Amino acid sequence: MTDLSTLTATVLRFGFLILLWVMVFAVVAAMRRDVVIGRKARVGTVTARQARKHPELAEEQAPAAKLAARELVVTEGPLAGTTLELAGTPILLGRAQDATLVLEDDYASGRHARLFPQGTRWFIEDLGSTNGTFLGGTQLTRALPVELGTPVRIGKTVIELRP
Repeated sequence: MTDLSTLTATVLRFGFLILLWVMVFAVVAAMRRDVVIGRKARVGTVTARQARKHPELAEEQAPAAKLAARELVVTEGPLAGTTLELAGTPILLGRAQDATLVLEDDYASGRHARLFPQGTRWFIEDLGSTNGTFLGGTQLTRALPVELGTPVRIGKTVIELRP
């Protein structure tokens, strides 16, 4: 009788140990997957390998704008009429006080989106906001180039790049 209870206790201990290790590996795999997905969502440039696999991405990134964007204009929302000169440095958009353009918009996140230059073009990326960022009516899922005059909507605020 004692041998059976000892054997049962040992099997239960090993089973519990195996279950713990399975949970540890599942957590590590989930964290790794989140890091890879986050890295893909943040990248705005197309690598040579990606361009070979997806030629449409390389075409999308090719310089096509003849006029360079010189200012960012708020066309709709609480800050309508506000203008920011573009200096070639990234612009953080959101409600946070450290944002380059502080949005007075209840539908904007603290660090909502980032507008950044790449070569002669400007790109917009959503920084994991709650309500999303829209470029010309399409919700962003990755960094995309912003053409002159194309509206970018963040909550009730609409911004455009102007020459």
